[in-house]
Amino acid sequence: MTEEFDVIVIGAGPAGENAAAYAIAGSDRTAALVERELVGGECSYWACIPSKALLRPGHVLAAARAMPGVTADGLDVAAVLARRDSFTHRDDTGHDDCSQVDWAEDNRIMVVRGHGRLAGERAVEVGGRTLRARHAVVIATGTTAAVPDVPGLRAALPWTSRDATAVTEVPGHIAIIGGGVVACEAATWLAALGARVTLLVRGQALLAGNEPFAGERVAAALTATGRVEIRFGAQPEQVRRPDAADTGEGRIHGGRVTVELRGGGAVEADEILVAAGRTPHTGDLGLETVGLEPGYLAVDDHLAVDQVPGDWLYAVGDVNHRVALTHMGKYQARVAGDVIAARAEGRPLDDARYTALADHDLAPQVVYTAPEVAAVGLTEAAARERGLTVSAVELDIAVAGSALARDDYAGHAKLVIDDTTDTLVGATFVGPDVGEQLHAATIAVVGRVPLATLWHAVPAFPAVSEFWLRLLEARR
Repeated sequence: MTEEFDVIVIGAGPAGENAAAYAIAGSDRTAALVERELVGGECSYWACIPSKALLRPGHVLAAARAMPGVTADGLDVAAVLARRDSFTHRDDTGHDDCSQVDWAEDNRIMVVRGHGRLAGERAVEVGGRTLRARHAVVIATGTTAAVPDVPGLRAALPWTSRDATAVTEVPGHIAIIGGGVVACEAATWLAALGARVTLLVRGQALLAGNEPFAGERVAAALTATGRVEIRFGAQPEQVRRPDAADTGEGRIHGGRVTVELRGGGAVEADEILVAAGRTPHTGDLGLETVGLEPGYLAVDDHLAVDQVPGDWLYAVGDVNHRVALTHMGKYQARVAGDVIAARAEGRPLDDARYTALADHDLAPQVVYTAPEVAAVGLTEAAARERGLTVSAVELDIAVAGSALARDDYAGHAKLVIDDTTDTLVGATFVGPDVGEQLHAATIAVVGRVPLATLWHAVPAFPAVSEFWLRLLEARR
């Protein structure tokens, strides 16, 4: 028997949820949300939410220790992990997604449990069921952690990001392969929870896609904890773990592990975490039934899959490889949902909300290390690669508000300016809690606000945001 819906979404993470909700909002259309694991997806249970829950206590402790008159003894590891579990609805039996399912049902979205596969145009198979979409199918299956092809690495049963965010046993010493966002954030919270950390970074910088000063400051701060060692130019050549054991998510996977490095040297640790990128979750999705091959799915600016005619197949979130950030996946889902709704009702797509623009060099991101890194738009180097004529202003964040915030406040800010239009094309801030400063920069970049206009956006005194005034003064 075939069940019909107006919209079928494969993948019930934040992007999939938003796509379904926006596609049927304010109408009598129907939607099915197909999920093989948990409604809420990677972000809710193994990524953004638990990682930020693990990072915040360390940030609060550091701020308290930088404030005379405040007594701060340290972290209660069990309490930190319990608070994390409260956000991810996790207990000894696993995660509970009932609240997310309730949300879907309250929004008239049917949750279909199981592994969804395309079965030709507008058709999806889930177990023995066949679902057919009247208007659209949306793929929102995301990505999974990549494990490099290093001899012995897979056999060592390394941690991935899921184990790190679900940590229940804090290793005495952990080796982390990678130098990007996941590696740096995990190093931050694991060190705060008491682990010694060795970062094995293939390149010569942390957070290499950002302005150079961002990675430099994060590296200096991690090293200054006394618990983190960073080895740049370190490439694992062989991994050995004779007593590897599948002990469960977030638990130490057996005995000691040895990582032998190319060119000599080795690292011995209690656990190893692979934070070396992601791969698209499309290997068993039935893409061949619509003429596609597994891999990232290229889409147009309405989020419709390029190689499939008829504007019925869409891909949102990490799986389309435009910007692999949860908030950008949700943004794409809102656009795709609105596009699906407009096409279902025969409305034209000439309104700007039907076109994804923010994932073209306008995306904001916060890295919740200590210090935080907040950035939007283009770096100076990327802007020049685009052929833009740009200049930059940068300075240390040192205003009354930052001095009042904490005694050890140290931060840096940089604006990248298009000299032709005198507007911002990029901004990067590094420092405590600078993520809260980012949205103003995002509005300025996306809105192409002239610097002459920004002069009249007066920062409140004595807020940390007064550094904006100092940046504009530096530009004069």
